[in-house]
Amino acid sequence: MNIVVLAAGNSTERDVSIVSGTGVCRALRTLGHRAVLVDAFFGCDEMPEEFFPEIYNTEAEAERMREKSALLAEEMRRRRSFFGPGVIELCKAADFVFLALHGSNGEDGRVQAALDLLGVRYSGTDYISSAVSMDKTRTKQVFRFCGIPAPDGRTVYKDRITAEELLKELSLPLIVKPQCGGSSIGVTICHTEEELRRGLEVSFAFEDAAIVEEFIEGRELTVAVLGGEPYPVVEITPIEGFYDYKNKYLPGMTKETCPAPLSEEKTREIQELAVQAAKALKIQAYVRIDFLMKENGSLYCLEANTLPGMTPTSLVPLEAKTVGIDYPELCQKMIDLSMEKYR
Repeated sequence: MNIVVLAAGNSTERDVSIVSGTGVCRALRTLGHRAVLVDAFFGCDEMPEEFFPEIYNTEAEAERMREKSALLAEEMRRRRSFFGPGVIELCKAADFVFLALHGSNGEDGRVQAALDLLGVRYSGTDYISSAVSMDKTRTKQVFRFCGIPAPDGRTVYKDRITAEELLKELSLPLIVKPQCGGSSIGVTICHTEEELRRGLEVSFAFEDAAIVEEFIEGRELTVAVLGGEPYPVVEITPIEGFYDYKNKYLPGMTKETCPAPLSEEKTREIQELAVQAAKALKIQAYVRIDFLMKENGSLYCLEANTLPGMTPTSLVPLEAKTVGIDYPELCQKMIDLSMEKYR
């Protein structure tokens, strides 16, 4: 197949997306696909004579993307369009687009909706479930309606409430995070009013809406669901602090145990809850569902990752490897499952 691996973009997760896209493009090439890595935001400096060449240097294109990252802020001020030069033409010419984007303008459904209008087939779920899953407020509403346990909390908006006012409704410790962010960017754990004030400032620097919810002390767990089938549970144990951006993507900062050291009964409970969460959000093809588990075994569903990372430290490839599926085979499986949307 002729495949565009759409990556980079203009979100705070651009660098992670480049790593994911590089790995996916390289893997698809080993499977015989004519895959090319495309920067969704910067596009092509000039269109290639052959869109999907037989010989292709994935690493060189990834390096070009990284170099362009230094120009991101200036380019975002200069123009209004998200898609860079040639991107739409390349996507329309492809048999399939593998979405390796992360964060806004990637996981939030807008790119998916645009590709739907263009008649382009792409990986992952559709635009509606992408949009709902990206918005943590909407996700919580769906979970509560469907009886899926989630942490208590509320959505707050910039310049409309103070830390002091919040503490009349909620009790410390609390966690503050951007409403639609990913990769734990802008997340703050708050034990004091001053930390809460600072946490709101940090979150509002990214978005005008934030989630403030009870901080749950417990074990961090995650489960991939592919084609409605749950994969092994992973336990995530940061060496220091919590599972933030640095601990997620720097090798050696976190211990990932797969399968997680849990009883068979608890493992099944978490996997079943992950499948329920995916169904509640009407997610197609694949997703990764994140959990916290208290010492007493109580589970809390945190969020759904509709375009989970595909980096060397990412969790879905780890789960797949545990059940005997290597990285290229996983990429192919993601394509096959995504194609079901069009059948």
